[in-house]
Amino acid sequence: MEHVLKVDKVDKIYGKGANSYQALENISFTIEAGEFVGIMGPSGAGKSTLLHVLATIDSPTSGDIFIEQDNIAKMKDEQLADFRRDHLGFIFQDYNLLDSLTVRENILLPLAIAKQPAKEIQEKVHAVAQTFGIEDLLEKYPYQISGGQKQRTASCRALISQPKLIFADEPTGALDSKSATDLLESLSSLNTEHEATIMMVTHDAYAASFCRRILFIQDGCLSKEMIRGNQSRKQFFQLILDEMAQIGGDGHDII
Repeated sequence: MEHVLKVDKVDKIYGKGANSYQALENISFTIEAGEFVGIMGPSGAGKSTLLHVLATIDSPTSGDIFIEQDNIAKMKDEQLADFRRDHLGFIFQDYNLLDSLTVRENILLPLAIAKQPAKEIQEKVHAVAQTFGIEDLLEKYPYQISGGQKQRTASCRALISQPKLIFADEPTGALDSKSATDLLESLSSLNTEHEATIMMVTHDAYAASFCRRILFIQDGCLSKEMIRGNQSRKQFFQLILDEMAQIGGDGHDII
């Protein structure tokens, strides 16, 4: 299978000399096309740092990060901005929607910036809105819809440009249990039916149980890999809970 993401010996060090802190140490792994991978670990383990480095929000101190054939660790800022816009999708816990734009306008924003044809944009908006069940909300504004609907809107915006890789940072963190389940089921079906490649950082074992593979990180190092295989989601959920109990905390308090 083709590697969408290849991380090779990545380190991230903040500060210098005696005041330096190593947030990531010798991180190496790959994500294949069509995978749904979760990143988990205790508070301060380096999950968010890893996501920020891979998502081009921050840069590694050393090492290589390939997205398909492109080494983003070696790109300059302007090149990175174009690459991020054209090839990566982001789903954040706090939605990052623009209140002055309708749901439709929020979703189509990446395509408008890329100057795609208007007719093509509208077709893509309706297709992705249908996938997430929000076609009837397109003319509303973010302040008129619920948290779950906002996150579905943000997910549509992340997916509208058909990115090579989708980064989800605690996407269910601000949602009630029903909205969280709805979102996770939508992401799961997007992964299985449309072969979207997703990497999700989460502290929650229930959210992680929707993934096909989990990478655990501790003290800035990858500590364990867990593959769902033929297990039911319920069985996988229990395995994740057991692992998290060993590394500290339970399934709902590990940040």
